[in-house]
Amino acid sequence: MTLTIFFVAEACNTLSLVFLITPAPCATQTPTATLTPPLTATPTHSPSPTITSTSTFTPTATTRPSNTPPPTPEGLSGMVIVERGFCRYGPGKAYLYSHELNQGDNVRIDGRNSFSTWVWVQPENLDRHCWSAASLFEFQGDVKSAPVVESRLPKSGFARPPEIVSATRDGDQVTIGWAAANYISGEDRRGYLLEVYLCQNRAYFWSALQTDQNSITLTDEPDCAQPSTGIVYVAEKHGYSEPVSIPWP
Repeated sequence: MTLTIFFVAEACNTLSLVFLITPAPCATQTPTATLTPPLTATPTHSPSPTITSTSTFTPTATTRPSNTPPPTPEGLSGMVIVERGFCRYGPGKAYLYSHELNQGDNVRIDGRNSFSTWVWVQPENLDRHCWSAASLFEFQGDVKSAPVVESRLPKSGFARPPEIVSATRDGDQVTIGWAAANYISGEDRRGYLLEVYLCQNRAYFWSALQTDQNSITLTDEPDCAQPSTGIVYVAEKHGYSEPVSIPWP
């Protein structure tokens, strides 16, 4: 044993078995290097892709659904400048009254119609929205920066949809008719509401109309690129019936 140990000290590479007995061979032999690969291999099992994959969830978490209107710019508001005004359920005088506005009242503006002639507002003394003519207000901010929104008409359980809706054409004149509404309470009747797309002067435009009669005649040219369409509601003081499509001629 003594000679073997002494022999290794003279020549390090004579026997490889001596390496198992002698833990500290000379500097030129590094047998411990054969142990390092298993140690360095374990960190390689946790690569960075497990971290980068979580970042892919960030866009989906912040993406707004496509059916959500864009947010209204902060600070867009208006003050009533007329002595008295009305807030309605839709962007036009044909719609039912919703709320009264008085001079000096402040409103938050959360939408508009496509022409910016009517604005969808929430008065400071009301917990819901309604529509008012833009001419009633002095604005703080650019009204055209508000999103275009559609009417959200209140539904009434006291008015049935119109029946036997028909339409006939005589040149540029279209006459629309329907059967008289069967109101549950006659005192609450508010006539009929029509929302139509018409062609006039070769331009295609939208309009809301109110009538107390069972028919109405409208000017509608037949030469627009898009076909004219419309729907009719029965109106009642609490809201509207379900609409019925007009069979446009």
